[in-house]
Amino acid sequence: MTAWQELDTGTSPGAPRPVADRPNGTAPHPAPPDPWPGSWQPLGARFRTDLEGGRGTNFALWAPAAEAVELCLFDERGQESRHRLAEQTFQTWHGYLPGVLPGTRYGYRVHGRWDPWTGARWNPAKLLLDPYARAVDGHYTAHDATCAAVRNWPEREVADTVRDNRDSAPYVPRGVVVHDDDDWYDDHRPKTPWAETVLYELHVRGFTMRHPEIPPELRGTYAGLAHPAAIAHLTGLGVTAVELLPVHHHVSEDHLQQRGLVNYWGYNTLGYFAPHAGYSSAGSRGQQVGEFKRMVRALHAAGIEVILDVVYNHTAESGIMGPALSLRGIDNGGYYRLDRSRRGYADYTGCGNTLDTRQPHTVRLITDSLRYWVTEMGVDGFRFDLASALTRGSDGVEMHHPFLGAVSQDPLLSRVKLIAEPWDVGAGGYQVGGFPPLWAEWNDKYRDTVRDFWRGARPDVRELGYRLSGSSDLYQRGGRRPYASVNYVTAHDGFTLRDLVSYNQKHNEANGEDNRDGTEDNRSWNCGAEGGSTDPEVLALRARQLRNLLTTLLLSTGVPMLTAGDELGRTQLGNNNAYCQDDATSWLDWSLLEQPEWRSLAELTGRLIGLRRRHPVLRQRAFFSGRAAVPGGQRDLAWFTGTGREMTEADWFTPTAALGMLLSGSAMSERDQHGCPLRDDSFLLLLNAGPQAVSFTLPGEPWASAYRTEVDTARDDLPEDPHPALTSVTLAGRSCRLLRAVDDLGRFPPTGA
Repeated sequence: MTAWQELDTGTSPGAPRPVADRPNGTAPHPAPPDPWPGSWQPLGARFRTDLEGGRGTNFALWAPAAEAVELCLFDERGQESRHRLAEQTFQTWHGYLPGVLPGTRYGYRVHGRWDPWTGARWNPAKLLLDPYARAVDGHYTAHDATCAAVRNWPEREVADTVRDNRDSAPYVPRGVVVHDDDDWYDDHRPKTPWAETVLYELHVRGFTMRHPEIPPELRGTYAGLAHPAAIAHLTGLGVTAVELLPVHHHVSEDHLQQRGLVNYWGYNTLGYFAPHAGYSSAGSRGQQVGEFKRMVRALHAAGIEVILDVVYNHTAESGIMGPALSLRGIDNGGYYRLDRSRRGYADYTGCGNTLDTRQPHTVRLITDSLRYWVTEMGVDGFRFDLASALTRGSDGVEMHHPFLGAVSQDPLLSRVKLIAEPWDVGAGGYQVGGFPPLWAEWNDKYRDTVRDFWRGARPDVRELGYRLSGSSDLYQRGGRRPYASVNYVTAHDGFTLRDLVSYNQKHNEANGEDNRDGTEDNRSWNCGAEGGSTDPEVLALRARQLRNLLTTLLLSTGVPMLTAGDELGRTQLGNNNAYCQDDATSWLDWSLLEQPEWRSLAELTGRLIGLRRRHPVLRQRAFFSGRAAVPGGQRDLAWFTGTGREMTEADWFTPTAALGMLLSGSAMSERDQHGCPLRDDSFLLLLNAGPQAVSFTLPGEPWASAYRTEVDTARDDLPEDPHPALTSVTLAGRSCRLLRAVDDLGRFPPTGA
C-alpha cells in the first residue's frame, strides 16, 4: 500500500507527517515569517496601503470547522511558500502579509478531520482556490491527484472514504491578488426600463471569434466585444442589453478533457468573483479584471446594459469523486447540500452537487458576489441558471426562501435586473410563473407555444393568445407585470433559429456522447427536408418561417430575448447541445451578412426592434384589461377571426391556425411621466400558421377606417396604398402581417408616436 492510498487513521491532518507521507514526498518548506494578525473582514485577498505607507495584502477565509489554515504563495518560478494563519475571528481565519503586491498568486491548504461518513473531507494535500479570489491564473488539469479521495481505489464502493495525500498544486489554478482602484466616476449606466428592454444572449468568445473587423489578437475576448465593430452590430439591431453566457471563471469537466473537448458555454463555475481568464487578451494576473471593466464601459457608452448569466446552483467540484478545488476542501458540509447519509450530495442540478442556500454563509457568498459585480465591475443585472435550486429549503422549493429574502431587501440588488431560469432537475422544481415580484423569468411556455403554433401542432389558438399578450395567466397575480415574462424562441441551449426550421432530429455526434445528449423535445420542423437543401420551395418556406418566428417574438408583449446569430441565419448543423464545441459550430459566421437572404433577415430584425422602440403599445407596462376606457370606445386589446368579427368564447375552442390581434393605442391604461394618458398608434397583427392562404376581413370602426401594411413575412415589397377597413386582405400560408391603423387618406392619426 503506497502512502497516498492509506486509510485515514484518525490522526489530525494538521500534525507533522513523515516525509514519505507529505505531498510528493518532499521535505517541508522553510518556516516563513508569521503573518501579522490583519483583519477578519472583508473576506478574500485585499491589497492595501497602511497608515505608515507600507503595502501588503490582507487575507481572510471563512472556514469555521477547520483545525488550521495555511496561506500558500507562489513566486514567479511557481515555488510555493506556506504561511500559517494564526488568527481566527468569527469563524474566519485571517492574516496580513506586508510586501505582498497585486499580481501575487495564492491558494489555501485547509486542515481538519477526514471523516466522509459525516461529510468531513478536509485534506491539506489539496491546494484550494479562495472563494473570494478576484482573478484566477492557471488551468485545471484533469488528474486523479485533484480528488480528495482515491479515485482508483480497488474497492470502488468505499473509494470516496480513502484520503488521497498527493499534492494537487501542479494541476489546479491559483487566485491572484488584485488592486481595486476603480470608482466608475466616468461610467453612465443606461438604466433601461424593463418594458423597453430587448435582450440579446451572446457568448463573449463565440460572438467575436470570426468577426473580420475585430483584430485577430482581440477576437474571443472582452476587448473584442468592446471593439466598435462588435458594438456597431448591437446598436444597429437596436438591442438594449447583452446577456452574457457565464463569465465567472470556469473550468472544463474531466470527461470533456479526456475527449479533447472543453466546457465552451461555461456552466461549470470555479470562481464567483473572477472574470474568466480565458476571455482576456491582456493576461491572467489581474489584467482580466480591468479588461472586463473597460468592456462594460464601452457597452454602457453605447446605451447597452450588461446582464450576466450566473451559476450559483452548483460548482465545478462535481459529485462525490469530483476534484477538491475550493469549497469542498474549505467546508464541505457548510457549502453543499449533503444527502441523508451525509456522505454524498443532494443533486438538484444534474451536475453532481448543489450549493446549500439554507446556510447563511452560502447566501452571503452569493450576495457578496452579486454586489461585487454590480458595484466594482459595473454590471446591470443577472440571469440565474437553475434558479429553483437556489430556493430549495428542507421541504422543497420555497418562494419565501432566505436567498430570495436577502436579495429582495438588499438596497442594491433589489434595483438591478433579476431573471430566473425557473426550474431545476429535482421534484417540484418547475416554477414558471412562481417567482415573486422583482423577478423576471425565462418563459419556456412562450417558447413551446410559439414553436408549436408555427409548425402546425396546435389545434387552436387559446394558449397563443396568452403568450402574445404578456402571459397574464402566469404573471398577473402577485403584483407582477408583463415584463416578468422573458419571451424567447431559442436560447444557447437547443437549436438555433435556422436549425429549428431545418431539422426534425438533433445531430450531436460531434459531442462524443453517441447523440444521447441534448433534448428530444425540440418542437422543430424541417419544412420537408432534413438539414441542408437545394429545393427552392423548402428554402422559401424556411425563410418565411424564420421571419414568422422573429416577428412573433418581437411584437409580443413582454421582454424579447434574441439569441446571437439568429438574425444572421446561424446554424449549428443540427447540434442542439453545443456546450462543448469551441469551434465554428458555435462561433458566429459573419460572412452570412454578405448573402442577401441573411442580410435581409438582419434588417427585418432591426426594423421590428425599431417599431417596438418607437411604439409603447407594442411594449405594454401593464396587463391588458380587454375593456373600453369610455363607453362605446375601443378596448385596449381585441381578438378577431378571419371574418373581421371579434372572437367569442366558442371561437377560442374552434380548431384554427389563424388569428388577428388588435392593440389599441388610444385605449392604453398607462400614463406618461407627467401623469397624462399615454397614446399611440393602433396595430393589427394577423397570423396564419396553416399551409393555405386565408382571406382576412379588416375590422372597421371604432377600430380604424383603413390600415397600412408595415411587415409582411410573405413578401419584401409592401403595398403603398392603404387597405380600407371591412375589405379583405390575403394572408399567405404560413405567414404573418402587421398593419398600422390610418385614416381614409392613409395618414397616421395625430396621436401616433
